[in-house]
Amino acid sequence: MGLALDTIGRLITRYLQKEMRSYEPFTPNDPERLRGIIAPGDVLLVEGTSRISGIIKYLTQSMWSHAALYVGPIEGAAEPDGEPHVLIEAEIGEGVSTAPLSKYFAFHTRICRPVGLSYEDRITVCRYAINRVGFGYDTKNIVDLARYLVPLPVPRRFRRRMIALGSGDPTKMICSALIAQAFGVVRYPILPRVTRVGSRQARSDILHIRDSSLYMPRDFDISPYFDIVKPTIAHGFDYTALAWADKSRPPAEAADPFPAAPALRPLGPEAGGADADAVSQEAAGGHRVVRGRQGAEPEALAAV
Repeated sequence: MGLALDTIGRLITRYLQKEMRSYEPFTPNDPERLRGIIAPGDVLLVEGTSRISGIIKYLTQSMWSHAALYVGPIEGAAEPDGEPHVLIEAEIGEGVSTAPLSKYFAFHTRICRPVGLSYEDRITVCRYAINRVGFGYDTKNIVDLARYLVPLPVPRRFRRRMIALGSGDPTKMICSALIAQAFGVVRYPILPRVTRVGSRQARSDILHIRDSSLYMPRDFDISPYFDIVKPTIAHGFDYTALAWADKSRPPAEAADPFPAAPALRPLGPEAGGADADAVSQEAAGGHRVVRGRQGAEPEALAAV
């Protein structure tokens, strides 16, 4: 029985991990800027391209389907070309593993940084995640896999609960649950439930830690306790230094958004003009009278 469940689980895993075609990130990553700005304790959100990524994005109503924790170079973990592994992540079919930053250079990513987290607590968060490398994802637990195969559409109130379904085994976890547990060790909030208590003397907020299995990748993006770090502007950005492919400089009509107003024709008689109109203000009858050329009848324009 166990062998049959394991075989079915592997088939489902293979189906869910298959990459979708024709993917292009919204904005391309700048590898050098990304390497230079990301720091230990940062959460890297990824817009995945696999079948399971598309389902997670639907269930969470977000573009982020995967999350990894940046911990810095990990001793003994590197690519064949020598690039160190700096990310800790949990993936279906693989469990908790390490990865290089270049793995997600071709994807749309976002850096979420915990605000005010001390150096000691950063080390604790990173060490917690590193110590869980090797924890697996049980392909025999069909409930964990079948939750991603439920026919759509799914009512909104059930979507988060579907992500949380599973065996409850602490050694089997998804990406966001691993990172939520790591921050929970140092009591750093992500999206705690808030109970407001009011009285005549005081009013306070009581924070309740959510179960780690209820967290999603997007929660780090919308959390009020994580800062969004954008590599393209973190170290300075000058839009005038950009090289555009279509035009070297803006056209003349766009260079000055406020062109000078055209000169107005004078209302009074022009110097030396024998046929100039004579404009006068007459108070008779409370009307403004304009006298034209000689012999023309006066015309009442408007009441003063």
